[in-house]
Amino acid sequence: MTTTTRLVSTEWLAAHLREPDLVIVDGSWHMPATGRKGHDEYLNAHIPGAVFFDIDTIADTSSGLPHMLPSEEAFAAAAAALGISRDARIVVYDSAGLFSAPRVWWTLRVFGAPNVFILDGGLPKWLAEGRPTEAGAPTPAPARFEARLETNRVVTIEQVAHRLAIGSVQVLDARAPERFRGEAPEPRAGVRPGHIPGARNLPFSEVVRDGRLADAATIRAAVDAAGIDSSKPVITSCGSGVTAAILWFALDSLGMPPVALYDGSWTEWGSSDQPAAIGPA
Repeated sequence: MTTTTRLVSTEWLAAHLREPDLVIVDGSWHMPATGRKGHDEYLNAHIPGAVFFDIDTIADTSSGLPHMLPSEEAFAAAAAALGISRDARIVVYDSAGLFSAPRVWWTLRVFGAPNVFILDGGLPKWLAEGRPTEAGAPTPAPARFEARLETNRVVTIEQVAHRLAIGSVQVLDARAPERFRGEAPEPRAGVRPGHIPGARNLPFSEVVRDGRLADAATIRAAVDAAGIDSSKPVITSCGSGVTAAILWFALDSLGMPPVALYDGSWTEWGSSDQPAAIGPA
């Protein structure tokens, strides 16, 4: 396993596929406008033994915001039902290569799982190599997951506003430039265009190449181009907390993990009475 980037290869996974302390997690999720359903695709074909982690249901569904982190109790119950124990070796993948898997990776880690990795290249690379899949849903043996949320790794809208006001953090937004600048409409109703005043823009596509994490030099150049000071704490954000985790994963690979992720992201901020900025950072 490559611990510097928290990636494992398809070759490694194929060689360890049936080991009892290994849990494989399909974390596929797609933007609503695509019409694709991660769970439906999982049922059609997934890596043998994989369980499906649904970020829309393993969430605080009462918040009014999409896929917000659930309570410790709710997460522990969901993880246990999927056969995921806190101390298992966990490999997460998605059907895009590298899109929603980092959100699941981050969620598992923020609730206390220490050995969580992402499959390099995801399901597309696995399929391209002619490796096996299976259909349907397995029945995993129940496990025990003692969830302890690292609350300092998740920030609220009030905390983001305060920390920006005193200049203690940098906010890095993973959305496309057109959305960040307010030139394109937001995909969710009732959400204003624009960005958090003072935020910087690093589209997640800048750190992903052909469904895989870009090399360190490319990521470093993208971070520098976004105007991020590597000596100052970073909070990642996006539209709804999914691609913010891609930036977290990328920064972590450089040895500069963010201090927190803004879970409500622009869906919350753009629906609130907080000020919005239009145009480039």
